[in-house]
Amino acid sequence: MKKKILAALAVVPLVALLAGCAAVAGGGNAEKTDSADKVVKIGVVNAGDAYWADYTKAAAEEGINVEIVSFSDYPQPNPALTEGEIDLNQFQHIVYLADYNVSAKQDLVPVGSTAIYPLGLYSTKVKDVAEIKKGDTVVVPNDNSNQARALLILQSAKLITLKSGGSIFSDLTDIDTEKSKVQVKALEAALIPTSLPDVAAAVINNDFVAKAGLSLADAIAKDDPSDPNALPYVNVFAARAKDKDNATYKKLVEIYQNSKAVQDGVLKVSGGTAVLLKTPVADLEASLAKVEKDTAAQK
Repeated sequence: MKKKILAALAVVPLVALLAGCAAVAGGGNAEKTDSADKVVKIGVVNAGDAYWADYTKAAAEEGINVEIVSFSDYPQPNPALTEGEIDLNQFQHIVYLADYNVSAKQDLVPVGSTAIYPLGLYSTKVKDVAEIKKGDTVVVPNDNSNQARALLILQSAKLITLKSGGSIFSDLTDIDTEKSKVQVKALEAALIPTSLPDVAAAVINNDFVAKAGLSLADAIAKDDPSDPNALPYVNVFAARAKDKDNATYKKLVEIYQNSKAVQDGVLKVSGGTAVLLKTPVADLEASLAKVEKDTAAQK
């Protein structure tokens, strides 16, 4: 698969995170270990979001010293984690992590989920997916990464059926036209907003929704976090494989997932579109293994 696909895929607007110190908390009190004075460094691509201050404060209250390490672009945090320059990172979904592991022959692992930032289906003609008629035309982006994700959304909305059941590599040739309700056409993502009045609906990249005169809340369908096909797009905390059972890192995930100030901050930055998740780590690991296998087969 083309490498540029994953760069586009990989990332959801909010990428960023933390760093901290060792301590294992039980209840509200942190039980310090002999590494309790260690600062846990967590790599992010954009450290400017206000909720990270809330996060570091919440971690400190649990006896964990967190340092947020900001990187300028997406290719940097994974090599930094591999080399031990940071202890965790949080900026990517499973698809991006899998591509890094396969390409760099590394074994970084997810240790917790954060959120999924849904891609949406929009329309100026109907208010509900059920109003889309058989034979109507729906448009999706023509770049491979977003096209695959868009097709999975259409399948989840019961507008199309994908012959293979769908994957992160699906394209228009995978559509079972006889079993599908709509016709699907692909256009350059930037052109889709202007084409929306001419079709029943279109999957529009988040960056272009405003240009269509819409808001993210106007989506009539989007990724369903409960759909197994959406799991590869869940954003995660990543660690080195040797640290997958580190109690402090697990606690840092719990703090992110359970702090109201942090969760409210994530929702605010995402315009209310983030779907906050507590996906079992075993499910994240299984998804990573599958995506890595599929990615290796495409290279």
